[in-house]
Amino acid sequence: MKSPLTLLSLSLLFTMPTFASDIEQRTTLNDQSAVAVTIYNENIALIKDQRKITLDKGFNKISFRGVSARMRPETALLRSLNPNNNVHVLEQNFDFDLLTPQKLLEKSVGKHVKLARTNPATGIETIEKATVLSTNGGVVLKIGDKIITNPQGQYIFDNVPDNLRDQPTLVIQLTSSTDKTQTVELGYLTGGLSWKADYVAELSSDDSHLDLTGWVTLNNQSGTYYNNAKLQLVAGDVNQVRPQLLGRSTPRMALEMKMDVVDNMAEESLFEYHLYTLGRNTDLADKQTKQVALLSASSVPVTKQFLLQGNSYYYNSSYGQLGQKMKVGVFVEFKNTEKTQLGMPIPKGIVRVYKNDSKGNAQFVGEDGIDHTPKNEDIRLKLGDAFDVTANKKQTDFKKVHHSTPHHTAYESAFEVELKNAKSAPVTVTVREPIPGDWKVIKENIPHSKAASGTAEWQVTIPAESSKTLRYRVLVQH
Repeated sequence: MKSPLTLLSLSLLFTMPTFASDIEQRTTLNDQSAVAVTIYNENIALIKDQRKITLDKGFNKISFRGVSARMRPETALLRSLNPNNNVHVLEQNFDFDLLTPQKLLEKSVGKHVKLARTNPATGIETIEKATVLSTNGGVVLKIGDKIITNPQGQYIFDNVPDNLRDQPTLVIQLTSSTDKTQTVELGYLTGGLSWKADYVAELSSDDSHLDLTGWVTLNNQSGTYYNNAKLQLVAGDVNQVRPQLLGRSTPRMALEMKMDVVDNMAEESLFEYHLYTLGRNTDLADKQTKQVALLSASSVPVTKQFLLQGNSYYYNSSYGQLGQKMKVGVFVEFKNTEKTQLGMPIPKGIVRVYKNDSKGNAQFVGEDGIDHTPKNEDIRLKLGDAFDVTANKKQTDFKKVHHSTPHHTAYESAFEVELKNAKSAPVTVTVREPIPGDWKVIKENIPHSKAASGTAEWQVTIPAESSKTLRYRVLVQH
C-alpha cells in the first residue's frame, strides 16, 4: 500500500503544468514590422525592434535572432504593444558564442566525437570514436589506448551545443496571456553603432564668405543590419557607467561606403542634448559606413584673422631673443545664426576648408575640430600658419623695480615685435600677449586693448611687401 506522501507526490507530478523548455520558438528579422535606431556620440545606440509573433498561452521559450552582437543584455526589455496582452519575462540568456569548427571542438572537451580519416594509399575511409582531451594550442585526442595530437581528418559531431549559435541570439523565457498574434517590442542598448559629423567649407575668392555643408557619417559594426529603420542621432555628452560590452571583437576590414543625400535633418531639444531625426527611413547594413546630409548653408559671412600668440613666462625674467621668423596663425570665424542661414545646434566634428585656385580647382587649405556649438555662438577655425606673414620678437630691456608693498616684486620689461608681410596686399595681425600678475603698459607705439584681465592685444596693420615694428614696455607686479 502506498503511503499518503507517495500518493501526494504522484498527484502533484500529474497536475503540475509542463514547461516545454526544450521547444524553442524562433523569431527572425523576417518577422520585424519596424525598427528604430537612436545613436549617441559615445559608441552606443538604443534599438527598438518590433516584431509580429504568435506565442502559446502560458509559458514560452523564444529566441530572438538578428539582434546586435554587441548587445548589452542587462538593458534588454521586452513588452507587448497590444493593450490587452500581457507578456511577463521570467529569464533571458544572450548567446553570443558563435558556431565555428574550433568552438565545436572546444565545447566537446571531455566528450566523444568521431574522426573520419582517409588512407591516402588506398582511399579507404575509416571512422573512429575519439575523446577530446584538450584544444589548447592544438587538438589532443584519445583513440583507444593511444593519445594523438593534431590528427589529420574530419571531425563528426552528434549535435550542436545549445549555447552555440550561427548568429547572436537572445533567448527569453516568458509567459503570455494570449495565443493570438501580437506585436512585441524588444528594446536594448548596444555598442558597435556610432556616428560623427563632418563638414566641408569652401571659401570665397576674397575670404569673406564660405559655403558650408554638413554630413553625418554612420558606422555599423554591431553584427546585424537594420532595414528601413527610423534613424535618430543624439548630440551631447551622455554620462555612462561603462561596463565591458559583450560580444566578440570585430576584426578590422574594409567597410562599404554609402552616400545618402537627403533633406536636412529635423532638430529638437532632448533633456540637455539635441536630437536629430532623419526625414525618412533608411537601411543600415552591417560592416557599412554611410553618410547622410545634415545641413547646408551658402554665403556665410566670415572674418579672417592673423594671430601671433605670446607667452607669459618672459615677463618675469631676462631672455633677450625670443624668436626669429615666428609663425603667425591663420583663423576664420563665423556666426551660427539664422541670419547666416545656420542658427541650429551644430554637433561636434571636423571642418575641412577648401578654396578654388586661379583655374577654379578646389584646393585643401586646412581643417579644425569644433565642439558641440549651440545656435547664436561663434565658430572659430584654425586653418594653419601663414607662409608670407612672419614675426621676429625680442626683449629689449628687463629690470627689477621698487614695489610699493614690502616683500613683493615688480619688473619692467620692454619688447620689440617686427612683423613682416610678403603679400601684395596689406594685412592686419593681432598680437596677443598673456601678461601675469598686476600689469600695466607704460609705453607703446601702437595702442593696445585689454582683451581679458590677463591679456593685452595689439592690432598691427602691415603694408604690402613691407614690415612694421610694435614696441611696448610693461610693468608687472606680484
